Amino acid sequence: MTPKIVPAMLPVDFARLGDDCVALEKAGADRLQWDVMDGQFVPNITYGPDLIGACRPLVDIGFEAHVMCKDPEWMVPKLVEAGCDIIIIHVEAMRQPHATYQAIHKAGARAGVALSPGTPVDHIENVLDLVDLVLIMTVNPGFGGQAYISTMEPKIAAARKLIDASGRDVDIEVDGGISADTIAGAATAGANVFVSGSALWKYPSFDEGVADLRAKAEAAAG
Repeated sequence: MTPKIVPAMLPVDFARLGDDCVALEKAGADRLQWDVMDGQFVPNITYGPDLIGACRPLVDIGFEAHVMCKDPEWMVPKLVEAGCDIIIIHVEAMRQPHATYQAIHKAGARAGVALSPGTPVDHIENVLDLVDLVLIMTVNPGFGGQAYISTMEPKIAAARKLIDASGRDVDIEVDGGISADTIAGAATAGANVFVSGSALWKYPSFDEGVADLRAKAEAAAG
């Protein structure tokens, strides 16, 4: 699979939010990730559908919502209406995973399942027929700027094995501490979608950052 680079909008200066969306699209990002946090499932609070929807007309690339909320189900139609093409929800937060994924597809979006570091990979085994993406968190969800947890790489490899055995075309996304120093390990383990936040913002330009991360992922993936 061709590696995809997905900037996380969490580190953005809110005064430059629209400008950064445009700059990231011009830099070649594959899509943008919006971390939706409610202060309950995770301690941080970020943004909701209205802010995401205000940015949607500015760019043509895809939006994904990484939902870190205690009761995520009610947000699905609002996030799709705001322009999110992919809705990723933590398995730890859902009461009825199958019903939630079905609701995402019914609303017209693709469905993703997210696993926090402490959640075993076998939690995805019975939902692979309903999801388009598996997100393996390589930090604890809730805050940017955390260090990459390299011990998640065997978990990525195990997820890749499950997906390959299922015969389905399901992406493996990694999120947390993804940088020039860590992206190769995640790619070698089997990830093909890479979310980068704080590390990407540290490059002299988004163009340089997206290009460098993509090149390193491609080299590691072979």
